[in-house]
Amino acid sequence: MAKLGALVLRAVLAGGAAKLREAGVVLLGGHSVEDDEIKFGMAVTGFVHPARIWANQGLKSGDRLILTKPLGTGIINTAVKAGLAAPETIKAATEQMAALNKTAAEVLAGFPISACTDVTGFGLLGHLCEMIAGTGKRVVVDSGAVPVMTAAKEFAAIGLVPVGAHNNRKFRENMIRFATGFDPVVRDILFDPQTSGGLLFGCGSAVANEVCRQLEDAGVLAADIAMVADGEEGVDVQ
Repeated sequence: MAKLGALVLRAVLAGGAAKLREAGVVLLGGHSVEDDEIKFGMAVTGFVHPARIWANQGLKSGDRLILTKPLGTGIINTAVKAGLAAPETIKAATEQMAALNKTAAEVLAGFPISACTDVTGFGLLGHLCEMIAGTGKRVVVDSGAVPVMTAAKEFAAIGLVPVGAHNNRKFRENMIRFATGFDPVVRDILFDPQTSGGLLFGCGSAVANEVCRQLEDAGVLAADIAMVADGEEGVDVQ
């Protein structure tokens, strides 16, 4: 950070402070690390009533699974490092990564959510496997319903896929069953590690449409991408 100068440091801290205000939280303490590589992060501490916890397991048969942000930030960031991403692509990815899940969480608070996680480093399928591992549940994913950021598929098609996506696939390949002839480019996107990804949550089919409507009315993407079905534990991707 020292090599980048005070202006960059000031901008990073100002951006962090703005997000803290948006989230309605305060900063208590901190420490600095002197290094040639820029690093900035925060740890979140808070309290939640035991009856209001959303665990990442608890899906029920018949539940719908809904995603609140498109995939592709890992792939696009790889393209940025390669100098191949257009300014408008970088802008869109940056804005998505900077967007909090606060509004989505506020909408979901009014519904019976069976399980919830955020899609980050394990990719969509990695986190979905985490939601059903050891539960005996089967999830069927409609890959055509999964939203993907503009340009991410193009970059993935030419091999700009982060190594983390391949690691995610290898780690969970025993739990995932792809349809015959499944597109390997789409497969890589489904494992793409996300930075500040959206929420992936389960809810009963009776309320799924209303949840999606309220999310969209609040300006949040709501993609119904999968369902919990009967059968052998694992994830079937179609």
